[in-house]
Amino acid sequence: MNTSSRIAIVGAGPGGLTLARLLHLQGLDVSVFEREAGAQARPQGGTLDLHEDSGLEALRRAGLFEAFKVHARYDDQGTRLLDRHGRLRFDDPGPTEGGRPEIDRSALRGLLLESLPAACVHWGHALREARALPDGRWTLVFAGGEAGPFDLVVGADGAGSRLRPLLSAYQPQYSGLTFVEFGIDDIDAAHPALSRLVGKGKLVVEGDGKSIIAQRNGNAHVRGYAIFRVPAGWAAARFDFASPAAVRAGLVREYEGFAPQVLDLFRASNDAFMARPIHALPVGHHWTHRRGLTLIGDAAHLMSPFAGEGVNAAMHDALALARQLGCGADWDLAVATFEAAMFERVVEAAQASADGAATHLSHDGLALTEALYRSHLEAAAMPAR
Repeated sequence: MNTSSRIAIVGAGPGGLTLARLLHLQGLDVSVFEREAGAQARPQGGTLDLHEDSGLEALRRAGLFEAFKVHARYDDQGTRLLDRHGRLRFDDPGPTEGGRPEIDRSALRGLLLESLPAACVHWGHALREARALPDGRWTLVFAGGEAGPFDLVVGADGAGSRLRPLLSAYQPQYSGLTFVEFGIDDIDAAHPALSRLVGKGKLVVEGDGKSIIAQRNGNAHVRGYAIFRVPAGWAAARFDFASPAAVRAGLVREYEGFAPQVLDLFRASNDAFMARPIHALPVGHHWTHRRGLTLIGDAAHLMSPFAGEGVNAAMHDALALARQLGCGADWDLAVATFEAAMFERVVEAAQASADGAATHLSHDGLALTEALYRSHLEAAAMPAR
């Protein structure tokens, strides 16, 4: 397989596709290689909230903000916090416009794909190897053949990046937290009481060293997570994921003593259960620059989800890298400059994510969570300077 493209992006997630769109607008010939067989090969995960100076700014620069607003849910930005008895500890309905609008991950991926030439994304290309050439360019090796050479290869291939080891010896480490994901379909019509319980946005229930997060998605779907602080591999040993009924019953047992209406979240769930151990790269992760190769998004700075910064950081990476590549002909200097700025920029978000993972489900986790939400509410109420 031959291609004349000078830039390759490995991974068709939000970060990789945002970068491809921005580079396409700059007139650059870019190829995206994705291991999945197609855009609908697997569920893309839950809802995302995009932030003004990162995810939303990237969409504006990509000329996709109006298309985004078609899919965005501005009225699903609320947060409710309950204790295990179902008592309300915090309730913020959130703004109905502005703020950090939600969008389903699948919808975001769809609008990014629609903005690219059909031939830009190469599906079914699981990377096996990246070979460095003597002139600093790279050849990519897939099961079906080779592609290249490329002047620049960008790893946007997520937590298990195949390109990261070429730059860094660090591997993501288990945070001590495991999520068991579940979903509730057609919640408004089929489970109106649970719909009211979840509210508009996100419901958090915490107590007895466990928590539940339920997030409203589009099309009246709620995606939930039962969260445990346990050793790695605990969920696979604890639950029979081949039997949804067994997982459902097991979750009810694990949360014995929680309010009946909270346990109904598990009883109403569909059959799509999945264990998600939470991993992260160390705060301050960086590498020595190497010609023709770089990383963005989770491949570069995988974080826990507790600061809500993952997709926004990835899209900010895409925006920053595209800007540097558009500044002049010296791509090697452009990438080195981008990396240095990225390493510094993501430290605050990575630290907040690490702190969130460390304190979640602590002995006073409920009080800490409530204090955090109240501080966010107070900060949002402060007048802009």
